[in-house]
Amino acid sequence: MQHKTISELHEMLASKDITPVELVEESLNLAKKYEFLNCFNFINEEKALTQAKNATFDPNNPLSCIPVAHKDLFCTENIQTTCSSKILEGFKPPYSATVVENLENAGCIAIAKTNMDEFAMGSSNETSYFGKVHNPWLKDHVPGGSSGGAAASVASGVVPFATGTDTGGSIRQPAALCNLTGLKPTYGRISRWGMIAFASSLDQAGPLAHNAKDCAIALDAMTGHDQKDTTSLAMEATKTVDSIDDFSNTKTLGVVKEFSGQLSTEMENAFQESIKTYQNLGYKIKEISLPNIKYSVPTYYVIAPAECSSNLSRFDGVRFGHRSEEVKNLEELYIKSRSEGFGNEVKRRILIGTYVLSAGYYDAYYKKAQQVRRLITEDFKNAFQECDLILTPTSPGTTFAFDSKGSKDPTELYLEDLFTIAANLAGIPAISIPQTFVNNLPTGHQLIAPHLNEELILQTAHHFQQDTDWHLKSPSMEDFS
Repeated sequence: MQHKTISELHEMLASKDITPVELVEESLNLAKKYEFLNCFNFINEEKALTQAKNATFDPNNPLSCIPVAHKDLFCTENIQTTCSSKILEGFKPPYSATVVENLENAGCIAIAKTNMDEFAMGSSNETSYFGKVHNPWLKDHVPGGSSGGAAASVASGVVPFATGTDTGGSIRQPAALCNLTGLKPTYGRISRWGMIAFASSLDQAGPLAHNAKDCAIALDAMTGHDQKDTTSLAMEATKTVDSIDDFSNTKTLGVVKEFSGQLSTEMENAFQESIKTYQNLGYKIKEISLPNIKYSVPTYYVIAPAECSSNLSRFDGVRFGHRSEEVKNLEELYIKSRSEGFGNEVKRRILIGTYVLSAGYYDAYYKKAQQVRRLITEDFKNAFQECDLILTPTSPGTTFAFDSKGSKDPTELYLEDLFTIAANLAGIPAISIPQTFVNNLPTGHQLIAPHLNEELILQTAHHFQQDTDWHLKSPSMEDFS
């Protein structure tokens, strides 16, 4: 059952080759077997087994009795939710996030909460209070972030899919580094209610899975209007899996002129091989321009910390989470609780965000960044007059060793999101899918679509995967001990 897709497991359940209990037990056993990856903050063994024993398999529901792991920033009722931060250690929400409820209503059985960069702030899963996550493809190397635990749990075969969130590439980048398919939907497609916020205008939930079809199955269950979330789009749930095989060979893929020269020779060759595959499938390739794309990283690292500074102000040691001991007054309680509870990267972003929002600097930084964000969004709209989808690399390179980037200069890690950030700023859907390996390590490329065009992006990714087998490869983990 390891490394099986959602569709394959559904067929096994339908043919009674396995039972829901056997499937969940296998998933839990694999979670324990691969404990060395450190991809889980909490394993939900007792509840998962109870659900499996009480479950009735529905052959008409593709997610019925399918195991899933949730990123540890989705609130789960009476189950620890920490955002991989000391400040929330032991916190058990009294409710579940809409994403969690939607997937449970679809028949999924949640087996665990996955490790992540603290409060989703990072691109390598090295900022977690609970320790680093290993990439299943190479020991002591990062799985990408911030949804690194989610990516590792799927790549290792513990679960067929997992939930993640993407604020600047946190689904797509780990998908590329772990040989998975990762989808960031249009902003507002999936409810953010019960999802602990990092940057509210950028955060978006989405699935990580082995292929585009599984992402479509998961997306259709996760979407739908939610009255509890004011940013939720007033639209019905998607039905992308129904049209996943509707290919059209007349689509034009735009390749961004401004990204030329940003890759190593090996990574550029891998990307060019993907371009040739699309051409052989009948797609047209056209060079396009996104004139303001070069400003996307600095724009993001003004807007995201500003929103983080505001969102994380609620963690004060009073209402929930970590509370400092032996304090003399309320002010000291706030200061010590937050100083002890937050890690260095979170503190860094809170300080940056507070600075750019402060009197005298708001117009120079935050307001200016929002104006540039508008220009980037307009660039995408103009580009989509010339092409149907935009094709880019997902990550500048393959997985890298622990502590090899960002220890002296944090901005070195920020550049890992060079190709992914712009889609979040514009609020448009994007997907990363596996492509050629470089030095025996996975790489991925990205497809970006116009607003609300998840159907086209999934069809195109599925078409590519029907003609290639990169997404079928799995790590052996033989060198782990």
